[in-house]
Formats: sequence, structure tokens, C-alpha cells
Amino acid sequence: MAPEILSTNQKALQINCDQAIYGTFAEIGAGQEVARFFFKVGGAAGTIAKSISAYDMTVSDAIYGHTERYVSRQRLQSMLDCEFTLLRKRLDQSVGGDTTFFAFANTVKAKSFEGSSESHGWLGIRFQVVPRTEPSEIIIHVRMLDGSNQQQQKTLGIFGVNVIHGAFFLHQNMVAFLESLLDNLTSKRVEVDMIKLSGPIFEKEDNRIMSLELVRLGLADSAMFTSEGAVVQPSEILYKKAILVERGSFRPVTRVTLNMLDCAKAQFTQEAKLVGCDITVLTEMTLRNLSEDGDIDHKDFLDRVDLLAALGKTVLISNYGRFYRLADYLFRYTDKMIGLAMGVPTVKEIFKEKYYADLEGGILESFGRLFKNDLKLYIYPLKDSETGTLITAANLKVAPNLRHLYAHMLENKYLLDLHGYDESCLPIFSRDVLRKIRTSDASWETLVPPQVVALIKNRGLFGYQA
Repeated sequence: MAPEILSTNQKALQINCDQAIYGTFAEIGAGQEVARFFFKVGGAAGTIAKSISAYDMTVSDAIYGHTERYVSRQRLQSMLDCEFTLLRKRLDQSVGGDTTFFAFANTVKAKSFEGSSESHGWLGIRFQVVPRTEPSEIIIHVRMLDGSNQQQQKTLGIFGVNVIHGAFFLHQNMVAFLESLLDNLTSKRVEVDMIKLSGPIFEKEDNRIMSLELVRLGLADSAMFTSEGAVVQPSEILYKKAILVERGSFRPVTRVTLNMLDCAKAQFTQEAKLVGCDITVLTEMTLRNLSEDGDIDHKDFLDRVDLLAALGKTVLISNYGRFYRLADYLFRYTDKMIGLAMGVPTVKEIFKEKYYADLEGGILESFGRLFKNDLKLYIYPLKDSETGTLITAANLKVAPNLRHLYAHMLENKYLLDLHGYDESCLPIFSRDVLRKIRTSDASWETLVPPQVVALIKNRGLFGYQA
């Protein structure tokens, strides 16, 4: 049987009744919604040393230092730094011997009366689990999805209580912690698109795995991290940038992977609208790319991520099986051009109507959402293994009833053939490379980049044996 889910009031009261937990609440932007639960249920004197809300920007700067953006990771970090330092400085000598201190902070932009901008926020807790030890920390970014300011404030309060309760009672099982974040909520009310763990109790946790778990558990549809393994909130990477994406399983990364991306980038940067514009390149893996027999192997996932990291790639994990959903996600952060690099087989899949049966407008609705802004597909050719014929976007055959639609896409340059590709890469397929690795066929080494060869050999990836 599934464990009973405590109500928000029960969680707050459980913390209030624990005499070892004592700390500070600092909340900016959407009211004292989290602290309010602890005051409301009673016994708050045993938990709350201080509650503060520095709404005024001048006051906030005076306490935490100046920042360009008040709803940002930087502001949250300065709040946690300041409040936890003050807490220990003022109270460690008197009660620190048998008290685990915490500082909880959030800075949130809830829905305004105009309702024109995205509602989102940063929440974090720095906390001890043993008195007078170094603290650990959880940083979270959320998107607030409720339709009104009042609903968003209520959601924020519930979510914040879940964070604090989970930090103290579930930190030894981070999957359970993540699942608890939506207790008494749903994913339609709040999305968690970034989490970062740090500190001594999280030494064995990998933030990339936490990012993957966010998507697998349905707390978010996507998560992102850099080639250095640092988790990032998507706007930190995508905001007002031109974006080029290559989707794949990357199992393993092959020469085709890089050749396709290099060719696409070379053409993408030649677009007149992108002169002098910053371009962000992403490698994307969907949950479908990651699962085998319905399960996701964490080690296999990290192996693939490490190969991409060795090539300096930023990784996007998503649950966007259909490309129009990926486009919707990217349009959220930028109004600049977007390019999707893909092979001919993927284009064939996009033009299969069966995938859009659940849309009222079918394939037309899908394409309307995919190309509603400045988005283009950059198509890498395919050489037919039987006939030797080169199949490109220009000569690809689609279903007879879609030929005119396909011609329209070509004529209006929504689909562009890639040029300058390396013909020696055309016969390479990752499934063949994987088979050769597993069967000790040494020819696989000529089919992947040198950095990838070294990693596979050194770490025995994908079943490689010397």
C-alpha cells in the first residue's frame, strides 16, 4: 500500500513539534505563504526564530546586497547565505548544541493583475541534520501554473511546506523527496524544472540523476544541465537566444552526430536574422530515447551524458515525444530563430498522420504549432543501403495525400537540406556501432569521435571489453 500522504497542516505541525528543528523564513514577492502555515497550525515558537519579508527593493538590497534580477538564483543564494549565517551567529552558543538550524527562502513572481508575464520562483533551504555540523542545501526553481494570484500563493505555501518537510524527513531517499513535492498539489499547478543538491548529506547524489528523475516522475517535462554537469534553469541558457537542437539517443555518440550538428550550425549561422546573434546548441534526449524495455538505467544515462560532456555539449532531457511540444517549450524562452537538426528517417516519422490522431486539427495543427514562429528543420541526407540512392529533403517521398503539404514546406524553406556533409559518415548508424562494440569488432573505433573512443575504452562503456 502507498504511504499515507500527510496534509500540509500535518506536515507543518510535525515540524513545529520537533524541538530540534529551528530556523528562519525569508520570503520575497508572493507573501509569507510558507511561514503562514507554520504560524497557523500552532507551536510555531518552537520552529521559527525569525520570519522576514523584504518586499521593497531598496530594503532588500540593504539586507542582501544589490542584484539585477530579484527573482533569480543569485538573490535566493544571497538570502540563504545571509540568514543562515545570522542564525548560527546569534543562536549557536545558546541552543546550537541540540538544535539543527535551517534557513528557508523564496523569491517568487506570482501572477500580476495584468497577467502578461510568466509566474515563477526560486525556493531553497539550507539545513543541518546533526547539530553543529556543516549544512546541506536544496535549491529549486518552479513555474507557477495556476490561473490567479490567490491560487498561486496557496500553491506556493503548500509547496514550500513540502520542501521543508522533505528536507528533514526524506533526505535519505531523494526519489521519495521528489515525489513528496507534489503532495496535496498536481503537476497542473506547479512545475519543478530545476533542482540542485549540495552539502555533506548529498555527497553521493548526482544532480543530473535528479534532473532525470524530475522528468521521469512527471514533476517537469524537461530538465537541463551543462557539459560540466551543472544543473541550470532553462532561461539561464535559452533566454532570448537563437537555438539549435539535435535530438538523439547518443548511444553512443557517432561521427554522424557531430557531422549533422556541425553542418546544421554552419547553415544556421548564415541566416540573415542571426548575424551577431548568440546561438545556443542543445543535444536532446527524450525519455523514449533513454528507456529500454520501459526502464531507465541511470548508469547508461550518465554514460551517454558523459560522452556528450566530453564533446562540450549542453544536454536537454525532455518528455516531448512530438517536435511541436519541443517547439512550444523553446518558444517559451526566446523569440529568436530555432533550428532542429535531424535525419531523413525522422522527417519520415514527422509526416505520419497516425501520430496526431489525438489533435483536433491532426497533422495540420501539429505543423501549425511547430512552425508558428521562426523555426526551420535542417535535414541530413540518408543513403539507401540497398540501392545506394541518396535521399534528401528535396526528393523524399511522403504519403500521396501529403505531397502538396510537403511541397509547401519545401517551397517556403521550412525544410532545408544540409550541405557540406561528410559522405563517409552516411553509412554510420549508432545501432551498428553499439553492436560492434559489444561483439569486439574493432572497426567501431573509426565510427566515433576520438574523445568518445577514449571514454568507452577507459570506462568499459556499452559492454566494451578490451
